[in-house]
Amino acid sequence: MKAAAIPLRQQRCSNHPQREASARCPECTHYFCRECITEHDDRVLCASCLAKLSLKKETARHKWALVPRLALALLAVVVIYIVFLVFGNLLLTIPSQFHSAGGW
Repeated sequence: MKAAAIPLRQQRCSNHPQREASARCPECTHYFCRECITEHDDRVLCASCLAKLSLKKETARHKWALVPRLALALLAVVVIYIVFLVFGNLLLTIPSQFHSAGGW
């Protein structure tokens, strides 16, 4: 037979045994008082589980952080190359008599 589950109103906070528990963390399944929990992404989490989740997000975000910067740098190099190519071809279309006329 299964042991009967203790109702929430009789649970105590895992961090503060003298306080009644107000919620259970869905990640670690421990009970906590109002001061020990916080709402994150429509869920109530304890501080340690919230820290673990934020650390996972930061490491995943950190892995791909350089990709947009490298893509923008490559795009900048291509744009500069095209601008200089067009400008150089424009200078080549100027007739040589323009330079030797001594109009300066």
